[in-house]
Amino acid sequence: MPQNMIEKIVQKFAVGLDEGQIVKSGDYVSIKPAYVMTHDNTGAVIPKFKSIGAEKFADPRQVVHTLDHNIQDKSEKNLQKYQKIEEFSKSMGADFYPAGRGIGHQIMCEEGYAFPGTMVVASDSHSNMYGGLGCLGTPIVRTDAAAIWATGRTWWQIPPVAKVELKGKLNPGVVGKDVIIALCGFFNNDEVLNHVIEFTGSGVEYLSIDQRLSIANMTTEWGALAGVFPIDNKTIDWLENRTEFISERGLAGVNSDSDSNGIHPRINKSKIEQLKSTMDEIKPDENSYYAKTLTIELTTIEPHISGPNSVKVMNPVSKLKSERIKVDKAYLVSCVNSRLEDIAEAANVVKEKKIADHVKFYIAAASSEVQAESEKLGYWQLLIDAGAIELPPGCGPCIGLGTGLLEDGEVGISATNRNFKGRMGSRDAAAYLASPAVVAASAISGFIDYYGDISPTNINAGMIENESQDEGASSVKILDGFPGKLEGRLLFCHQNNLNTDGIYPGKYTYVDDFTPRQQADVVMENYDPEFKKIVLEGDILAGGFNFGSGSSREQAATALKYRGIQCVIAGSFSATYMRNAINNGFLVIECPKLAKDLLTEFGSDKLTINTGLPVTIDFQKSVVSFNNKDYKIPPVGEAAQELIIDGGLENWVKNNL
Repeated sequence: MPQNMIEKIVQKFAVGLDEGQIVKSGDYVSIKPAYVMTHDNTGAVIPKFKSIGAEKFADPRQVVHTLDHNIQDKSEKNLQKYQKIEEFSKSMGADFYPAGRGIGHQIMCEEGYAFPGTMVVASDSHSNMYGGLGCLGTPIVRTDAAAIWATGRTWWQIPPVAKVELKGKLNPGVVGKDVIIALCGFFNNDEVLNHVIEFTGSGVEYLSIDQRLSIANMTTEWGALAGVFPIDNKTIDWLENRTEFISERGLAGVNSDSDSNGIHPRINKSKIEQLKSTMDEIKPDENSYYAKTLTIELTTIEPHISGPNSVKVMNPVSKLKSERIKVDKAYLVSCVNSRLEDIAEAANVVKEKKIADHVKFYIAAASSEVQAESEKLGYWQLLIDAGAIELPPGCGPCIGLGTGLLEDGEVGISATNRNFKGRMGSRDAAAYLASPAVVAASAISGFIDYYGDISPTNINAGMIENESQDEGASSVKILDGFPGKLEGRLLFCHQNNLNTDGIYPGKYTYVDDFTPRQQADVVMENYDPEFKKIVLEGDILAGGFNFGSGSSREQAATALKYRGIQCVIAGSFSATYMRNAINNGFLVIECPKLAKDLLTEFGSDKLTINTGLPVTIDFQKSVVSFNNKDYKIPPVGEAAQELIIDGGLENWVKNNL
């Protein structure tokens, strides 16, 4: 069976497959990622790790800890937290990078953890960035991180894969950040929500690795679970240049795993030669399947700006420049656009100019290495001379921490990746996203501006949804203890994007002594107060699309489980909700055709509808039967079955230690 690039990478890192089993989108698999990274949230993963009875890491070389989020906080409390994380990390033999070394995602690339053709996970949503190097980087939740520490593996359901064809070549002055802003703003109706993206097309070869990293990073904001570029000559050149850079500057041996000759353990000539000899093996097969194909002509993209306060809203810089929107603060910070190319781009704009008197322009390199190189080449000093305010290499204003946050009524323009309302400070501020050149020009002018030549164009892009693969008859092996079938009365909650606050009100989230019975009593309270009068133990709940969007609270899954709901069938789920559900032993199943038929038949007049009809789920045949019609569903494989049988991931880990 033909496989796309994503399926081929997962095939390499899946464990426990049956002999001859070929993985595909929709499959539940047990994965052993090459590496797992946690940052400041390591402090929250440690008690989870200890609570499951684990005493050592399954593979210390698999684990990376970076301190990067709250590094500006020098309070005794935070310093103690950092010290405890460092002591724990070193005692367990993990790779540890202290505050000031840089943003974790940048470190993962610089230090060769995010190696092309591998699968790497992190407990942070911007692990997508690793895709710029042809590495399948994807986020996990904290329970997954603890499981990987303890056993070396966790589970993953392979998402649908979308192909994004980048055609042609960018015009001068247009960069990778403009590409991803254009994609987020043009395709702004959740077209790639919970998909993995493979970038292809003639335009890829013209994009630098820094530009690819920026695009891959912000596939997170586009709604994707990963965005992966092909491994090509640009990738190999970057690795070879990186190897030479490390050799010249003696950067190997940051951790104890470098060899006695000082050769870097992950980026070295031997590994690069091995990659060259095998890189064709993970190219997508001819006729491999993609759920969607999106195309965009790079020549039709001019510098673009996201916002305010949403990546789904975009405007060409030519339009906003004419509106002279006053800027109070500008930012060249974060993991998406603070690498060497970005800093050089901004420095060339501000050279021999001064930041406007009413503007504060904050800069922070993605890593200490990036800052050192920027200083050596003179870029950093150009920014400082123009009046920029230096922050340490790490996270900060991008996530609402430290110096320089937006205040009430202010306007900020930033080369970061998120501009959600309140993300960078006050909810009463307006935040725009743009490329480093646009940010720098705006800081100089004092209003949204751009200094290069602009050729206003209309973006040429389109999308094709491909027909589902005809999977034919298949039989799933059912483990002892897992039901071959489930039957129950079907309830239907039609609302799309039913968020976790609707399912489980936020006011109860941090009530630590809230019992399972109490959780069950308040489930769906914000969505439909009548729900608790309608639901019966043993019911099966059907929902709309993107069920469980919003915050990551686990109780939105456990409360339904405690109420006696056997499982939830929805058109689609928030990826975080699905992980939290399965991790707590609660089964969720995607069946878009059933969701559409239920809406057609029962409508949306009532928030909760008792269909009065039974539904049957046959797990061996992977079929849902309702109202005399059968619906194909993704096979619930052994990796998921084990978690349901054991009552969740923590119990599974305990049983596998």
